[in-house]
Amino acid sequence: MNLSGLSVAAAILVLGLFLCAGSRSVHSQSVNGSGNSGFNNPVIEGMAPDPSVCRVGDDYYLVTSTFEYFPGVPVYHSKDLIHWRLIGYALSRPSQLPLVHLNRNGGIWAATIRYHDGTFYVVTINKSEGHGNFFVSTRNPGGEWSETVTLDQGGIDPSLFFDDDGKVYLTSAGPSGCPARICQSEIDISTGKRLSEIKPLWSGTGGSSPEGPHLYKVNGYYYLMIAEGGTEYGHGETVARSRSPWGPFESYAANPILTHRNFKQSPIQGTGHADVIQAHDGSWWAVFLGFRPASRLAHHLGRETFLAPVTWSNDGWPIVNGNGTVTPRMQVKTLPQQATEVEPERDQVSTPKLALPWNFVRNLNAVSWTLTERSGWLRLKGSAATLADSEAPPVFVGRRQQYFDSEIATAIDFKPGRAGEEAGLALRMNNRHHYEFGIARDGEQRVVYLRYVIGSIRAEAARKSIAAGVVRLRITTTAETYRFSYAVGDEAFQDLGEVETRYLSSEVADGFTGVFVGMFATGNGQESSAPADFDWFEYKRTAK
Repeated sequence: MNLSGLSVAAAILVLGLFLCAGSRSVHSQSVNGSGNSGFNNPVIEGMAPDPSVCRVGDDYYLVTSTFEYFPGVPVYHSKDLIHWRLIGYALSRPSQLPLVHLNRNGGIWAATIRYHDGTFYVVTINKSEGHGNFFVSTRNPGGEWSETVTLDQGGIDPSLFFDDDGKVYLTSAGPSGCPARICQSEIDISTGKRLSEIKPLWSGTGGSSPEGPHLYKVNGYYYLMIAEGGTEYGHGETVARSRSPWGPFESYAANPILTHRNFKQSPIQGTGHADVIQAHDGSWWAVFLGFRPASRLAHHLGRETFLAPVTWSNDGWPIVNGNGTVTPRMQVKTLPQQATEVEPERDQVSTPKLALPWNFVRNLNAVSWTLTERSGWLRLKGSAATLADSEAPPVFVGRRQQYFDSEIATAIDFKPGRAGEEAGLALRMNNRHHYEFGIARDGEQRVVYLRYVIGSIRAEAARKSIAAGVVRLRITTTAETYRFSYAVGDEAFQDLGEVETRYLSSEVADGFTGVFVGMFATGNGQESSAPADFDWFEYKRTAK
């Protein structure tokens, strides 16, 4: 155990703490990996913010935020905390996740996953009109989760803590009427009912936006860990402790325990919103969010999931990676690594269900897409909604952009029946910031076009007539550019244009998410008369 300064008895005591102990597990298909030395950050690339983790034996489960995307709260599995495989979603049904009347940063905010007495729990908030904090549960994290159980404690970033005396605490940030920023109540986990008043705990060290609270118990102390500084360049993680779950909480003199706010030369910024876990070998680790600017003050892949080792000071405080900073390559001892099965670069869309990485924007009507009407093809039926709509969900099937350097391609069979019918590929940050690369009709001609939507600016950068036939659309990405090209049938690719990635960045688009890339169809104000059929979708990394 990496618990400097704690006695052997205390070390034995904490073996059962900071984890989700139990025997039920879901095993990934994995192969023996690369030993136990070093790894690359981030451990989950692309939009994977607000990570929360728990352990069951030697299996690890992690969830992240999803905002306006559906299904919600992806569930990842790992054997080593480094290689993660998506195994399902905690919120996979519209009854669990109604996404209505929300802005582009609404929907599912930070979630927490915990395990207790054979059951997994995910608690989160739906920032949609008329909704709030709730939890769902299951005994199989890769399967279906329960319907939601509503919680009557407000605030954001709810977290559950199961104490060793059987009590269960709900901690959240900023509930109305509570004089501190971080507040807590005791709840009945079977019903969600509150068993105590909502009581103040701590307001942090003075940084902006104290949020993301997690409560732990180690060696007789209750540790309250929170994020401060806003989920931006001043972000960080702080900690306090008490002998009681109700406080008073003593702030650690060396806070923050994690931040890059004074590490401007690092390619990793905005670190914070952490959760900690004790591994099955006794070592301690933190998962947390951060982002990688592609250029000066512009990150477009979203906030990603990072990993760092945790040690303990002689007086019992957690220390992240020695000095509170991390690097892209972490040269540290790890758990024995087990690389997960590599995801195929090409999705042939030939299975009865969409593959797990695919998401919709809000609750897309099931009649808008099908995998069965044309065998081996994904058929999209354009609706009146467009990618710019903020209420009605656009017909868009997308996945996270994970890599700076990549190649994205598809083959589309689409014969628009009238002007206004469009389909193709889109790079989407939100409804006000996206790039469209598609096929449309111009008089009697079929055309391929490239359109940029950047806030109030809507510009068509290119338009070329094309012949009949299946069209291959390709987007080549680097850290700072997207380049678009197309080919009809077996012809060679032709260039259509290039645009910067920075206009889809969080700094420009005011977004909590990251870029999604995928296939879309629209009738621009009315239902499309012609479907858009996609034969395959390919996404591959082109450089490390």
